[in-house]
Amino acid sequence: LLALAFSFATAYDPSPLQDFCVALNDTTSAVLVNGKFCKDPKLVKAEDFFFSGLDKVGNTSNKEGSAVTLVDVDQLGGLNTLGISLARIDFAPYGLNPPHTHPRGTEILVVLEGSLNVGFVTSNTENRLFTKVLNVGDVFVFPIGLIHFQQNIGNTPAVAISGLSSQNPGVITIANAVFGSNPPISIDVLNKAFQIDTNVVKYLQSQF
Repeated sequence: LLALAFSFATAYDPSPLQDFCVALNDTTSAVLVNGKFCKDPKLVKAEDFFFSGLDKVGNTSNKEGSAVTLVDVDQLGGLNTLGISLARIDFAPYGLNPPHTHPRGTEILVVLEGSLNVGFVTSNTENRLFTKVLNVGDVFVFPIGLIHFQQNIGNTPAVAISGLSSQNPGVITIANAVFGSNPPISIDVLNKAFQIDTNVVKYLQSQF
């Protein structure tokens, strides 16, 4: 029982034991907490809790037609130990934020502009798809670790804001990880996993 309780206790960002622990890159006079060094509290300023730029439209001129502007602990040191982060997601007309997971965070998304088709898939063996069309002001939650996506279904740009339950939720884009790994995953493995021809595997790998 103790081992089980301990595994749950360490599954997410730890609860802070102080008011804040502003992340610091300088390691000469700091204490390591949750993978980051803490700035001396006496030297902390309001700027350590401030980020500017989410009003700027992301560059969506790419194959997916989307852009994510992430504000995690690496962009905002004041998030360290607080267990939250957020992102702005911009979509070109019919743009896609492709299937991906956040291994360390649940995501809650609110649509600010446009209409999005969103969804997530449950784990094996059910692999059940939950999907919904969202309009301005609508909110949707993606459970931690599950594959999910968002797609603009309109002919005008769309914008959404996501909150994440980790200072560093991470992201694994499924296609990139599977077909763009370094070094590449064996073609034989991908043949069998996806039940596709060798030439198709080679083509998909070449795209990444």
